[in-house]
Amino acid sequence: MSGEPVTYWRSTSGFEVDFVLGDHTAVEVKAKEVVSPQDLASLRALAEEKKLKRYIGVSLEPRRRNVGGITVLPYREFIDALWSGEFSG
Repeated sequence: MSGEPVTYWRSTSGFEVDFVLGDHTAVEVKAKEVVSPQDLASLRALAEEKKLKRYIGVSLEPRRRNVGGITVLPYREFIDALWSGEFSG
């Protein structure tokens, strides 16, 4: 991820995604132990544009899981993957 821009996304209808890494990965952070589909509404709204490769929810959940095409990761797993370069380009 070195040198890639980190931005955020906001729709005209008010959806927001916390981080967009480069032009490939959207990240929404939730300080919750159980992330509901409603918590991922902004990521789903961005995914409808089909511009990025990955849509990730980072949370306090203990295990990785998928919710409608969005990967929900425990925060430690996300940090390890980020530092190892898993989310590059």
